[in-house]
Amino acid sequence: MSSKKENSFADKKMLKRAIKDSFIKLKPKTQIQNPVMFIVYVAAALTTVLFVLSVFGIKDNSSEFIFGIAILLWFTVLFANFAEAIAEGRGKAQADALRSAKKDVLANKIKSVEEKDKITKVNSTVLRKGDIVIVYAGEQIPADGEVIEGASSVDESAITGESAPVIRESGGDRSAVTGGTTVISDWIIIRITNDPGESFMDKMIAMVEGASRKKTPNEMALQILLVSLTIIFLIVTVTLYAYSDFSFKELNQTNNTSVTSLLALLVCLAPTTIGALLSAIGIAGMSRLNEANVLAMSGRAIEAAGDVDILMLDKTGTITLGNREASEFVPVDGVDIKELADAAQLSSLADETPEGRSVVILAKEQFGIRGRKMSELNAEFIPFTAKTRMSGVDFGGNEIRKGAAEAIKQYVLSKGEKYSQECDEVVKSVSNLGGTPLVVAKNGKVLGVIYLKDIVKQGVKEKFSDLRKMGIKTIMITGDNPLTAAAIAAEAGVDDFLAEATPEGKLEMIREFQRKGHLVAMTGDGTNDAPALAQADVAVAMNTGTQAAKEAGNMVDLDSSPTKLIDIVRIGKQLLMTRGSLTTFSIANDIAKYFAIIPPLFIGLYPELNILNIMRLHSSESAIFSAVIYNALIIVMLIPLALKGVKYREVPASKLLSRNMLVYGLGGIIAPFIAIKVIDLVITFIGIV
Repeated sequence: MSSKKENSFADKKMLKRAIKDSFIKLKPKTQIQNPVMFIVYVAAALTTVLFVLSVFGIKDNSSEFIFGIAILLWFTVLFANFAEAIAEGRGKAQADALRSAKKDVLANKIKSVEEKDKITKVNSTVLRKGDIVIVYAGEQIPADGEVIEGASSVDESAITGESAPVIRESGGDRSAVTGGTTVISDWIIIRITNDPGESFMDKMIAMVEGASRKKTPNEMALQILLVSLTIIFLIVTVTLYAYSDFSFKELNQTNNTSVTSLLALLVCLAPTTIGALLSAIGIAGMSRLNEANVLAMSGRAIEAAGDVDILMLDKTGTITLGNREASEFVPVDGVDIKELADAAQLSSLADETPEGRSVVILAKEQFGIRGRKMSELNAEFIPFTAKTRMSGVDFGGNEIRKGAAEAIKQYVLSKGEKYSQECDEVVKSVSNLGGTPLVVAKNGKVLGVIYLKDIVKQGVKEKFSDLRKMGIKTIMITGDNPLTAAAIAAEAGVDDFLAEATPEGKLEMIREFQRKGHLVAMTGDGTNDAPALAQADVAVAMNTGTQAAKEAGNMVDLDSSPTKLIDIVRIGKQLLMTRGSLTTFSIANDIAKYFAIIPPLFIGLYPELNILNIMRLHSSESAIFSAVIYNALIIVMLIPLALKGVKYREVPASKLLSRNMLVYGLGGIIAPFIAIKVIDLVITFIGIV
């Protein structure tokens, strides 16, 4: 209940701010940035001048008519300002929340890791790139940096909104930390990676409140089209006045076509609907991305996400759950399965990885083998290393080793023993099934294989099927061997895969697709992903990743969820769909407004035009009033759609285009005919005209 009240209060506060900003945006310097609405702004100013002149007897039309048109045109400008302001309001609210989390703190500056006891207290604002600080439990991290020593749990809720702490440690791909987050256990030594004003939080604040937002190439191209249409209508309107003046003189009649009417005609024929909403659509798209906890470095990145047709996805954490589980013990050469399970469990007792724990659990569940006191066995554990690719345990003159098939094979041969042919066949069989084989050997003899199963996430096959319908090709990236990769790719339903992936392999694959004219999106978190991220059209770096990855990407996922890439594509496509749909609707509107105004305005000059007066409006004044009222109100009516976005549909682009042309094109023609006729009846009934 309280959260509803808080949301209601926030909405009211945002609404008040948007209304205030609508008036602030009336400055000519601000208005000229939107050429289409600047024409409306100038028309509103001119009609205001015409009204003032009419008060002093210099009448272009009746004072009441001119005053009404002037008020309606000013409301049209204000409604356009309001659309942009309400879209910006979300970003400003997010920026305010981030500013409240960002505060100056005292930092523990040290000269080097070796001299971590010699601390100098300094304000966080004086820290520069390259400085070294130590942060203890309960202290706020003073600035962005990389952990160079230590490990700790960090509360990043100020950035991600997620209350669960995360581990940050030196080395690897989880060394980056963000200023404004809090260390909640142990201590870490950080090397600062940004100067003041250039931090990740500063960039976030600038982006979410729109200060760094620039018009994208697509927006600029569309604006050029809208300006071109507006200029054409401006020339037509000026020509109409000169032509009607000449025609009335030829007929020895007084020209009753007023400048006010032609200004109203110009505003109604210009594509003001999309002109008013264009900026709001772009800002709202970025806001939706921010709500998904993704920071885009530019509006262009969001648009590119809507155009991508190749998605490169990491297998682990995106397609699979990430934690492989032991599912079966496969003995070889007549070894008893219980002996294999016992050896596998012994070698895994000190293995704290999810895979190691799953081996212990499987042995316990299948054979009732429980953990034992290793101190009684005087056991010495052999930790896993990337170099040896195996781990194990030595006790009572026994050696047990568990690891990759090739590593165990070399170990067995080094002991002067013969490697099992049957084991080779089992390893291939497990790989063909998409699993990961771990070979167990005792005292130089192979006992068998542990089948680790990579669990494909539920629902990903359907997601990839939807993407395929949209013409998007999915490619799985994995370090697994080709056999394992092929099996998982088939189970997950991806279109292709890159096995035994290397930084060079990823980079070359992206370049190859780009040479063929494709737009490529990918995710990454490590320094070795940076070259590929820098090359990709849409590059989503994980917030938990290295500084190099974040600098190479054009988006940062604050939740560090590899599956977010699919959501980003959806938001990008929705942005393009919304802009295209409302542009179609706006231009279609002009057709109806043409039939509403032109025939009644010139029937006195050309009675034949009565054939086109299909709306049968009451008079030329009521026709103009009705069209201008509709022109203003439709902007307000479409603001929710511009902010929320057109409903996302996973269908091919050709079908989407056909549907939008039908719904928004045909709807854009029909809606004004009905609305303008209704408005005409209402204002005639109450006697406004």
